[in-house]
Amino acid sequence: MGEVKHLVVAKFKEGVVVQEIIDGMEKLVSEIDAVKSFEWGQDVESQEILRQGLTHAFLFTFNNREDFTSYLTHPSHVEFSATFASVIENVVLLDFPAVLVKPSKPVEEQPPVKPLEEALETPPEAAPAAA
Repeated sequence: MGEVKHLVVAKFKEGVVVQEIIDGMEKLVSEIDAVKSFEWGQDVESQEILRQGLTHAFLFTFNNREDFTSYLTHPSHVEFSATFASVIENVVLLDFPAVLVKPSKPVEEQPPVKPLEEALETPPEAAPAAA
């Protein structure tokens, strides 16, 4: 088995300072080496009927099941989980082995990005037309 993903989708209780919880989560993952990567986002486009009130998604990636288990039992995670549980109104958790269908392009294959100064120096008539 390869990578394991831990997806948490949540709705926070009214009055919760969500940024404080996110800051705590970012601190948590920075302290636990078993976490390969962590990303999060807040819903901005979904229709309410489809998202069922859930507003934030948190995605953790682990190299393998052992690292995931290590994370779940880590004392800092156990402590943070109690805090997290006290501020959420609704949550969905999914833990699954990742199935990669389309890998992201390596950085060297992506189009080069102009430095900001160079991009600002390009006169509008020389810039390519918008698609």
